[in-house]
Amino acid sequence: MSTAQKRSTIAAAEQGSILARCRALDLSRSSYYYKTKGESELNLELMRVMDQEFTLHSFHGVMGMRDFLRLDGYWVNEKRVRRLMRIMGLEAVAPKPDLSRPGKGHKRWPYLLRGLKIEGPDHVWSTDITYIPMAKGFLYLTAVMDWYSRYVISWRISNSLDTAFCLEALHGALLQRPAPRIFNTDQGSQFTSAEFTGALLAEGIAISMDGKGRATDNAFIERLWRTVKQQCIYRNAPSDGHELHQILSEFFAWYNHHRPHQHLDGLTPAHLYLGLPDTRPKGVKPTLKQPQPSLTIA
Repeated sequence: MSTAQKRSTIAAAEQGSILARCRALDLSRSSYYYKTKGESELNLELMRVMDQEFTLHSFHGVMGMRDFLRLDGYWVNEKRVRRLMRIMGLEAVAPKPDLSRPGKGHKRWPYLLRGLKIEGPDHVWSTDITYIPMAKGFLYLTAVMDWYSRYVISWRISNSLDTAFCLEALHGALLQRPAPRIFNTDQGSQFTSAEFTGALLAEGIAISMDGKGRATDNAFIERLWRTVKQQCIYRNAPSDGHELHQILSEFFAWYNHHRPHQHLDGLTPAHLYLGLPDTRPKGVKPTLKQPQPSLTIA
């Protein structure tokens, strides 16, 4: 059937029966009535418990998480735990065999930050994805962070682990600031995709990727996730995406502009990233000569 014939068939089907519409789209009629089933209440409860435990102890694999759940009163098998951890995007932070072998279908980029002296804002950015439990269901959150100041430049939420919302966060950051010299990610499929790496290379950005199972390679954004969940998500339990977006908007504004960091000598990320003046009384200012010492990644 030619393209013109298909268009004509579809146009005619729009005024016809459900069966005609399905035939025009080469779908079975049962597909029209099919509705995706969400996770059961038990699975959503398990996922919330697993997320809280993984936020504190990221070394749990499938068997370790299964044993933790059983001790907590949930008699589950490893098959269910493995499926839920896959949905949540959780992977134990631990050494794995054959780490020198690159994954299939994507180029393996080196880790560029070891021993690197971070000189200032927009030298190194990083990103990651985390699972967000809600009162009913769940979503995913990604953010772009400046390593020198811990400033969250851009963030997005999504109902699926796709590349599109990661690209939206990246482009949102690039619209606000000049491109960084280095961009660090893990080896997730979203960040190793041709679309994401291509967007970085098009801006002349050097790509850096964590080693498999290395907890310290992207530690700053992992700490961000812990802060977001413990100080925002777990206390509010948003009911839907709209409420989650509102809560996160307020939280990141507070995190960037009002939450002091010990590593930043009590200043906020905005002080270092945006160059805001330090207005604290002289008697409480730190004795260091600079607001933040030079940051070198071990």
